[in-house]
Amino acid sequence: MVHSGSVDRPAFVLHDHRKPRPHFDLRLEEDGVLRSWAVPRGMPEQGENRLAVPVPDHDLDHLTYEDADKSIADIGWWEEHDRTERRMLFTLHGRQGAVRYALIHTGPDWLLRRTRQQP
Repeated sequence: MVHSGSVDRPAFVLHDHRKPRPHFDLRLEEDGVLRSWAVPRGMPEQGENRLAVPVPDHDLDHLTYEDADKSIADIGWWEEHDRTERRMLFTLHGRQGAVRYALIHTGPDWLLRRTRQQP
């Protein structure tokens, strides 16, 4: 958990991963691990969808992990607004401010969408 004021909030990290092909890794802290998705075409702009491929959970030490092929594109905390079996609505509170996204389950994969309504 990221300590923000007097409230512990779940952390997130967005890794810029350059191998095997350039993509982003979205990692959300939940239940003591980082739930993770690979986003091959980069984070979506408003109204766009991007494929988000679930990958195995990562340990919390990946929050600050960087190496020659992976750097931190953004980091901060996240809040969940709504969750069903097929969709999760959440806001990432990162270095450049807050952005709201929806993760939509489409079967084996997910779509990541930057919502029209922003905080």
